[in-house]
Amino acid sequence: MKLASDPNFPEEPNFFQIRLIERQGKGIRLTASGKELARISRFFLLGLSNFQRGSLAEEQTFRIGGSATAVEAFLLPVLADRQNSKSAARYALEVVSDDIVERRLHDLTLDFGVITATAISRPLQMKEIGAWRLKLWVPRDLFQVGAQAVQAFKQRRLPLIMAVQEFPVLNHESLRGYEARMICETFSQARAILEKRQAAAFLPDFLEPRGSATEFLPLRIPPIAALVFQYRLAWNPRLLRLNPHAGSQRDWLAAALSAQIRAH
Repeated sequence: MKLASDPNFPEEPNFFQIRLIERQGKGIRLTASGKELARISRFFLLGLSNFQRGSLAEEQTFRIGGSATAVEAFLLPVLADRQNSKSAARYALEVVSDDIVERRLHDLTLDFGVITATAISRPLQMKEIGAWRLKLWVPRDLFQVGAQAVQAFKQRRLPLIMAVQEFPVLNHESLRGYEARMICETFSQARAILEKRQAAAFLPDFLEPRGSATEFLPLRIPPIAALVFQYRLAWNPRLLRLNPHAGSQRDWLAAALSAQIRAH
């Protein structure tokens, strides 16, 4: 192989008859075509890896991604029960956003994802596994009467905690221009802050603060309470073709998560 210092290096022929690398100072870098070939090669090798996983009658590790709340509230309990049943499969959980789940399903670096997105790019597929709504929890230290708390919210006077990474309606007209008292990333974080009883927070109806009956007012803000959100299980059908065992895992996971969400 000739080095970059060789004046004939950039014109070096290859199987594809296109330039895959080029000079950059004293070194080399991939051209746009080289980067695309690297991407295709990586996808091909991942496909071979998944084919091997499906062909071997050995323990498999299935990689699942989702939001922090989905992992904590649903995936962890479901998979813990699965391990207690002495299943041969193993699982690796990752906390990732819907966008990253979608990208990594395409790359075949995740096997399944739990998302709230209403649409997903082809050829990815998804199945609804559970619905939820938002409820506003107000500490009784702030308001003893629900109507007063609702009025304070409408007037933008209610101190509010916003879980911006998972909150699905940040741009809803009832929240437009609302200056949150505190901003965090996840609903679990919002609940932890809420339990300090200094500000109110919207939480999914399956996630309640501790001491909720005596210390907090559960309120439904009509424009927001009417909205229904869905958790969906997403996967890449190419994975199922490469690894037939993934199909049974998908079916079990969808059923188990649906039951877990209904139980809440």
